[in-house]
Amino acid sequence: MALPILLSLYITLLFTTLPTTLPQSQPSSSSSSSSSSSSSSSLDVNILLTKIKPTLQGQTENLLLSSWTPSTPLCQWRGLKWAFTNSTPLPCDPSLSSQTWTNLSLYKDPSLRLLSLQLPSANLSGTLPRELGQLSSLQSLYLSVNSLSGPIPLELGYSSSLNDVDLASNLLNGSVPTSIWNLCDGGLVSLRVHGNSLSGALPQPALPNASCNNLGFLDLGQNKFTGDFPEFITGFVGLKLLDLSGNMFYGQIPQSLSGLNLEKLNLSYNNFSGVLPNFGEMRFGAEVFEGNNVGLCGPPLGSCGASSGLSSGAIAGMVIGLMTGVVVLASLFIGYVQGKRKKNTDEEDEEGFEEGEDEETGGGGGGGGGGGEGKLILFQGGEHLTLEDVLNATGQVMEKTSYGTIYKAKLGDGGTIALRLLREGSCKDGSLCLPVIKQLGRVRHENLIPLRAFYQGKRGEKLLIYDYLPNRSLHDLLHESRVGKPALNWARRHKIALGIARGLAHLHTSLETPITHGNLRSKNILVDDFFVARLSEFGLDKLMITAVADELVAIAKTDGYKAPELQKMKKCSSRTDVYAFGILLLEILLGKKPGKNGRSGDFVDLPSLVKVAVLEETTMEVFDVEVLRGIKNPMEDGLVHALKLAMGCCAPVATVRPTMDEVVKQLEENRPRNRSALYSPAETRSEIGTPF
Repeated sequence: MALPILLSLYITLLFTTLPTTLPQSQPSSSSSSSSSSSSSSSLDVNILLTKIKPTLQGQTENLLLSSWTPSTPLCQWRGLKWAFTNSTPLPCDPSLSSQTWTNLSLYKDPSLRLLSLQLPSANLSGTLPRELGQLSSLQSLYLSVNSLSGPIPLELGYSSSLNDVDLASNLLNGSVPTSIWNLCDGGLVSLRVHGNSLSGALPQPALPNASCNNLGFLDLGQNKFTGDFPEFITGFVGLKLLDLSGNMFYGQIPQSLSGLNLEKLNLSYNNFSGVLPNFGEMRFGAEVFEGNNVGLCGPPLGSCGASSGLSSGAIAGMVIGLMTGVVVLASLFIGYVQGKRKKNTDEEDEEGFEEGEDEETGGGGGGGGGGGEGKLILFQGGEHLTLEDVLNATGQVMEKTSYGTIYKAKLGDGGTIALRLLREGSCKDGSLCLPVIKQLGRVRHENLIPLRAFYQGKRGEKLLIYDYLPNRSLHDLLHESRVGKPALNWARRHKIALGIARGLAHLHTSLETPITHGNLRSKNILVDDFFVARLSEFGLDKLMITAVADELVAIAKTDGYKAPELQKMKKCSSRTDVYAFGILLLEILLGKKPGKNGRSGDFVDLPSLVKVAVLEETTMEVFDVEVLRGIKNPMEDGLVHALKLAMGCCAPVATVRPTMDEVVKQLEENRPRNRSALYSPAETRSEIGTPF
């Protein structure tokens, strides 16, 4: 969560540089008058009016860009900072220079140059103008959190002074032009393109010895980049933050990366393999590397030594023959530790699971009992846990679900974990259960809650061990009334829905063996302060005996999430997950609970509610009031499309439903135009001054 928090603060800082009030109304100006006036204006003003403004705003007029007219004083053109050719800034503080603030003729001054273009979260829907590269004095370009599409123009790299670029959270696609590294000659300090659809291999600088010594922040995360680790980056000696997460990079991470003085690093959710560089003093935790190939190893991940294929006797013989007695003892000790770890993780393969009384007591913190020594299997991110930690943890009940009881457990070192004590009827067949547990332990995605460890006690109690996330469920956010509950506008609900869709799509298509969720509902989706959704309980139906698993089908029917064709849990599929997602999306849009109402006993069929509204031509009335707040055009803001998508997911015939990959694509292509509140946990954006 570090990066989204940083992004939130970063965007907030950007907004503080913008005027907090709308420009005073001025006499209207036609496009023809703008064109004629621009012919006598400064070069940068001319480029802004004739090229950049129409390209950024796309097909519809933009509220912020509407202030860029000759009939509006230059100081009231939103999102811009100016200076004269002698580097003197244009004073635009009305308290210091009221004459400058209202001067209508400044735009004609040929000595004026644009220093900064700052329009984050400004509802831009066009493309990146090629003419940005013609702004000779432009130093900073902040266009994050908009809906800009198309490629990054190669002309952007021709700018002679641009040193700070933020294009994060847009819809940009295509490859990154090689010319982008030309900006290093002008002292590039920050390049952020996080959260777009950029693809292909990251190009190397045109000059083989080129280096970006001033570049401190390089954020390429959450795109579609491929290829080997871009090793040329390790020559950027000034890097403080490097984010390559959520891409499709593969191969080894070069040892030279450890030579950089990085303060923040994120390489998670790629396909890297091999031995990690030695960063020394454990500068980075396991979360920095999670979600990669299982072959990625080395501190802070698991040891690489256990897979050498040599017997302990052979290793000992080689060591004795080559090393001194001191080194021999050290090697034997390392071998003993590795053997102990391998025994803990693989012992179940040989002996199977012990059957016992699966009472909801004991289990090392689940209810406070001892439970004997038991066995502990560790997964990525849980390497710090020990059997003693689990046995001595003190816990309290959080909730009881279809799969068992969930506890919040306090570790001896002060840390907190979540324990799920599986109910009776789980993991009866050890030969089938263990592979499922290990598969779940390998799943890593930002919208899925990772399994860190699995414990089985001597009396048969079975615990799934997760990170403890003190967040509220989507069910609580949608349906619970309490003071201080964050407002769920359409931008925030869309972000939640897209996160859920991405998590499901990962389970369905991005794993070697696909996983069906089997129990998707708003109660098992956690949402953090920045409206990032994380799915829990995925794949757990495979751990239950048939009778218990089929109970979940009956519960899903009562709660309104069951697909029509689903009669037995063993028939659960990606298509039944899609149906449940459709109900969930309707729940998000309508703000109503599906299924049987506990008070009245009535059954709420969300798809039927929508069908009736469409027939009666009252579709807009079906949306939750909070969803519509601030929405001027539900069609353009993606609301109507989301409703159609939800109904498509709920199609009675399974083969007609879209795949989750298709759902993700459609949600990404129809994002809300106003996403200014996405990264802030605050109730409103009034303190930032965004005029939406």
